[in-house]
Amino acid sequence: MTRTPGPDTGGPLMFVRYAYPPNALGYCGPADFAAFREYAVAGVVDRGLVQLAQAFAGAWPYLELIAAGCGIGDPLDRRVVEAYWVGNDLLDQVPVTEIGDSMRDRFRPRTGRNFPFLAEGVQAGGVPHHSFAVFCVYPWTGLLGDNRMAEHALMVLDRCRIRWGKVTAVQGDQATVEYRPLCWDGRLLTLGEPASETARLALDGSAMAGGIGPGDWVSLHWDWICDRLTQRQLRALRDFTMRHLDLVNHRVEHPGTVAVLG
Repeated sequence: MTRTPGPDTGGPLMFVRYAYPPNALGYCGPADFAAFREYAVAGVVDRGLVQLAQAFAGAWPYLELIAAGCGIGDPLDRRVVEAYWVGNDLLDQVPVTEIGDSMRDRFRPRTGRNFPFLAEGVQAGGVPHHSFAVFCVYPWTGLLGDNRMAEHALMVLDRCRIRWGKVTAVQGDQATVEYRPLCWDGRLLTLGEPASETARLALDGSAMAGGIGPGDWVSLHWDWICDRLTQRQLRALRDFTMRHLDLVNHRVEHPGTVAVLG
């Protein structure tokens, strides 16, 4: 690995911190998840990391879409990576036509007759944020109406979304975090009352995001803490998550008016 100095490392390493948790579980990305994680632990960026990032067939096209729509040359620019995982003002700068064209190219072959639902979701305000992918593209929302699958679907939706929480304690490689879990009442997806969970900070003493302690607001993906959140990032993550939850719930309450897959 060749160390790349300066701020250029920020975006790629941020991408690793958010993408590693599902990669380690085998859900997406390259097969060598240990090598992928090592980049964040070592703080190193090289061409190999870029190639590993491109192996994320779900996330990488969104990064390309945001970068192209905002005139940014590098999909791993920190602003672009932050926009996708956390949210920032770049998302509302991507032209709706470009979002629609990207969705058509990526998803029409896989969704067939359900594609108009996805396209309408974009027209209703959906943007290329990870929460849009989780709630409006992946099939799990549509499985909530199946009593046999609802509990598992809700678990996946809650773990897969980037959620926010406040660290209340740190014990070695783990932290206790208070957050609001996703809830399903048979009609609407909402955020429930605060609950505590245990999340990973490090593996065998090696942390991807260091210096996190009690009182910090953090982002979480699956069973890992990804990063410490600034107040701006915390607001953005909340706002874009709620935007796409509203799309889902409006679809449930008014069938045929706002579409999501499922």
